[in-house]
Amino acid sequence: MSIVILYGTESGNAEMVAGDLADAMPDREVTVEDMSVFEPEELEEGTFYLFVCSTHGDGELPSGALPFWEELDAIRPALDGFRYGMFGMGDSTYSDTYSQGSEHIDRLMTELGAQRVGEYGRHDASSRQTASDAALAWLPGLLAALEAAGIDA
Repeated sequence: MSIVILYGTESGNAEMVAGDLADAMPDREVTVEDMSVFEPEELEEGTFYLFVCSTHGDGELPSGALPFWEELDAIRPALDGFRYGMFGMGDSTYSDTYSQGSEHIDRLMTELGAQRVGEYGRHDASSRQTASDAALAWLPGLLAALEAAGIDA
């Protein structure tokens, strides 16, 4: 099973994290795609999707994730059988909106029947840890969850 990392970004941080995650899995078939150009019609059953999404403004999706989310919400395909992982980015000093960009995608994927695998990964911009370091520390848990679920990714 291949892994497609879909990133949604405003300033480029989620793109950097997506690239670092892909680089950390050299023994797997991994591609990185920008949600601003990836069409929901391209979603393929049998592929594991890993979302990396920042938060913008007052808990909104970043401009890079909005086209994908809007189209997915408009066509609302049945995603039963789809599995995905989620890594959200935000700043916990904004407690009401922390990591909400990724939450929008997570809720929609679940509504459409997809199942999230593993822990919901998050980076807190108010911490001393870089987003990439947080993601790379979270990745082994996700890969173990995939193995435990019998997903050969």
